[in-house]
Amino acid sequence: MTTITEDVLSKHHITPAEYQVILKELGREPTFTELGIFSVMWSEHCSYKSSRIHLKKLPTRSKLVVQGPGENAGIIDIGQGYAIAFKIESHNHPSFIEPFQGAATGVGGILRDIFTMGARPIAVMDALRFGRLDDPVNGARNRRILEGVVSGIAHYGNCFGVPTVGGECVFEDSYAGNPLVNVFALGVVRKEDIFYAKAAGAGNPVIYVGSKTGRDGVHGATMASAEFTEEAMQKRPNVQVGDPFMEKLLLEACIEAMKTGAVIGIQDMGAAGLTCSTCEMGSRGNVGVEIDLMHVPQRETGMSPYEIMLSESQERMLLVAEKGREEEVFAVFRKWGLDAATIGVVINENTMRVKDHGVVVAEIPNPALTDAAPMYNRPHDMPPYRMAPMAAPLFASANLSADLSKLMASADVCSKKYIWRQYDHMVRTNTTLGPGSDAAIVRIKETGTSVAMSLDGNGRYCYLSPREGAKLIVAECCRNLSTVGATPVAATNNLNFGNPERPEIMAQLVEVVEGIAEACAFFETPITGGNVSLYNETRTGDDLVAIFPSPVMGIVGLLPTAAPIPMAFQKAGRAVVLLGGVGDCDETRFGGTQYAKQVVGELWGLPPAMDMEFEKRVQAAARQVVADGLAESAHDLSDGGLAVALAESCFSPGNIGAEVELDSDLRTEFLLFHEGPSRILVSTADKDKVVAIAQQHGVPAVVLGTTVAGRLCIHNRGSLLIECDVAGLQQQWESALEHLLQSDAS
Repeated sequence: MTTITEDVLSKHHITPAEYQVILKELGREPTFTELGIFSVMWSEHCSYKSSRIHLKKLPTRSKLVVQGPGENAGIIDIGQGYAIAFKIESHNHPSFIEPFQGAATGVGGILRDIFTMGARPIAVMDALRFGRLDDPVNGARNRRILEGVVSGIAHYGNCFGVPTVGGECVFEDSYAGNPLVNVFALGVVRKEDIFYAKAAGAGNPVIYVGSKTGRDGVHGATMASAEFTEEAMQKRPNVQVGDPFMEKLLLEACIEAMKTGAVIGIQDMGAAGLTCSTCEMGSRGNVGVEIDLMHVPQRETGMSPYEIMLSESQERMLLVAEKGREEEVFAVFRKWGLDAATIGVVINENTMRVKDHGVVVAEIPNPALTDAAPMYNRPHDMPPYRMAPMAAPLFASANLSADLSKLMASADVCSKKYIWRQYDHMVRTNTTLGPGSDAAIVRIKETGTSVAMSLDGNGRYCYLSPREGAKLIVAECCRNLSTVGATPVAATNNLNFGNPERPEIMAQLVEVVEGIAEACAFFETPITGGNVSLYNETRTGDDLVAIFPSPVMGIVGLLPTAAPIPMAFQKAGRAVVLLGGVGDCDETRFGGTQYAKQVVGELWGLPPAMDMEFEKRVQAAARQVVADGLAESAHDLSDGGLAVALAESCFSPGNIGAEVELDSDLRTEFLLFHEGPSRILVSTADKDKVVAIAQQHGVPAVVLGTTVAGRLCIHNRGSLLIECDVAGLQQQWESALEHLLQSDAS
């Protein structure tokens, strides 16, 4: 028996105070296997011990919500007897250690979260954050990580057969040691076919299905709940190895087994593996699960109970079947060539009991692992961490056209086609609007309606003001959906932060959660689930580098199936209308923009100011314009502001540009590049009707000019500010990322 020393506790990321709670819960010293079980279940990754108290502030209910937080995925009703299940998860630490497998298994894990609810996955999106590709010190590593992550996402999604329909990719110095890989998935299910991860019925068999258990991923959850050190690469064994072809078989087998009526509850083995699935299924059903590890299919010899319970081998599920109907389940899995073995039974006691060849190696009350898991109200009574000055530096543009060109070729703004062309975004033939758009749209063939999805984040904004930045992210997600004509209805979120034990970092988290709560309540998009990823910081010697506070919102919207509205101008001679007006800006609110980052090279001040009531009216006007068939193109203004949105709207096969005449006394840099929200660019053949709709909603609609062939010209009060050739600018925009990846930063 291993002696439980302070060193052993430290390696399990269990504090002495937490260990005293374990002794009290058990009434004795834990076995080594039990200590491992507590370490993963009480990890930040599984227990949310630093964030749980604040996550309760989030709105979680609406008339459409069928299942909110607490299950593998959230579910909303989309009508006609159908529902959609969706969620976002992170695989950040594994993707730094082993980019390909870290990202690939991140996709695999979120897909299992969807189909364990009985839903068939129909779409994936990803939000990626990397260090700068041209960094003279870390550029080569950052490029390697990006290429590995993208390849891993493409490999798993393409082989599994689910379209990757959109996402985003951002580059900042703070992500050099902590890349972020947040993956969103969505599936469709008939309401009567929804399954839950809950055990029931003493005597019912507990059945293990899917891949055999190996040593990969042991302590993956605890590894993801600590900051990195220079020895991070030694943690490669903590990263799981995925097999998307096996997962595809597992999907089909699980869906078919569910249809037999013999399955009572089902849970995927994700973080914490067999440990999590046994205790959580029992706890949700107020019953227990007893298993014997001798029956667990294993692909390696000599595995200890500790290793089997903590393994995070992929493509595995645990289900509870009705007693006497086991053979119906086994027959399905034999048909698909998958392992299926009864490894235990449901018991009346609310306890997880683990045997190894009949000998009890772990016996823990389920509430001790779930309800009694530590919950900390960590100190946060200080300003959120930031080192950016409030005052703006002196700057003035030497050439506004050159500034636009520089922005369009920057890593954040440039085309991400290099990334998304590696993804199959049309498989299953449901995708009507895919990567590169403000929002993705997939049709639900069974209902004749469609679901739109948007994934957004902005670490710069949240670094300058976590609360305001979070509200802006929610608003932009909803605005992206409204731009394509969808009504936002529900949300999921991924909260990525540094070490919560630092009060200034914890203050970031609290401010962001409260900002999201306020905005989601206002825009009527309840949070149905999500993920928290903490300790995203790296210690190198005496230096500690934390990521920007990086919440990522995934919001879904509903709309009738119809021809989608593209971003790009479609025909010359159309009016260009700016819903929401030109907006306003001052130096303080300009420091978080792409212009400040790429051209000025500084970060300062506060994020753009937003009036949520005004934002809501602009979105309603945009939805009506689209619904009435008046928009030939529509694109929201975000990164880079008006000039960048106009340029992006010119990038169509026909090279349709625009001649724009502004009338503003704003400083030209602010006029062209400020990122104030609540603005949507529309091209239309009937500007009068568009303007009238805007007036009905109480928002301005400025007719900026007319679409023309081949050029983009922007004037203000008769002065030419920007003039460029559309084809040349588009070529630069489309090739920039590949050039950065091929660069030699040494």
